[in-house]
Amino acid sequence: MTKQDNANLLTLQGVHTHIGAYHILHGVDLTVPRGQLTMLLGRNGAGKTTTLRTIMGLWHASQGTVLFNGQDITASNTPDIAGLSIAYVPENMGIFADLTVKENMLLAARQAKRASQMDETRLNWIFELFPAVKKFWNHPAGKLSGGQKQMLAVARAIVEPRELLIVDEPSKGLAPAIINNMIDAFAQLKATGTTLLLVEQNINFAKRLGDHVAVMDNGRVVHAGSMQALANDEALQQSLLGLAL
Repeated sequence: MTKQDNANLLTLQGVHTHIGAYHILHGVDLTVPRGQLTMLLGRNGAGKTTTLRTIMGLWHASQGTVLFNGQDITASNTPDIAGLSIAYVPENMGIFADLTVKENMLLAARQAKRASQMDETRLNWIFELFPAVKKFWNHPAGKLSGGQKQMLAVARAIVEPRELLIVDEPSKGLAPAIINNMIDAFAQLKATGTTLLLVEQNINFAKRLGDHVAVMDNGRVVHAGSMQALANDEALQQSLLGLAL
């Protein structure tokens, strides 16, 4: 592994993805620096969600490579990829509505067969980050509001330590107070050494959190660099993201 590879936990090189007859990704080059928070931005339909799904093996790249920790995972299946210490929160959150909040959390805790076996220290930390998870612990998850479901989805993804957390549109449809909660949670996760890759439409959310940024358009990464530099350059934001702002 070269020094450059070691600096990046996740690397996509020339990734193409077809879904049926449709050619969605057209040679995506993306690096996710280790220990940092990378924002993946772009207009609707730019290919951001397809990129995440390709990383997770839910769709397979027809060309190019996906490397995680120096290991080629391009052709790996989703359970094996998740087993490498990657957590993924899809846009639809994937909550089990008929199960309680506790049962949703327990399903994600691979090391625990029942709630008493879950890491208590970590669980208390999650309760501090997302009080709604504690408050509705024994309630059906389907009864939660949209913002509370999003909190549960992220809480479930971090119930055990993971090297990489991937979240598709964490701030979508959330009230400002809950967005602040999310920002605190991601900042704390990053402080514990977790690497994060977030797809976002909300540029203000991205500015507050991002270290590194990649912007997609038409199935390619068209800009990559420091989030701070993009945040300070309104003309560049406008040209890259246009009305997405």
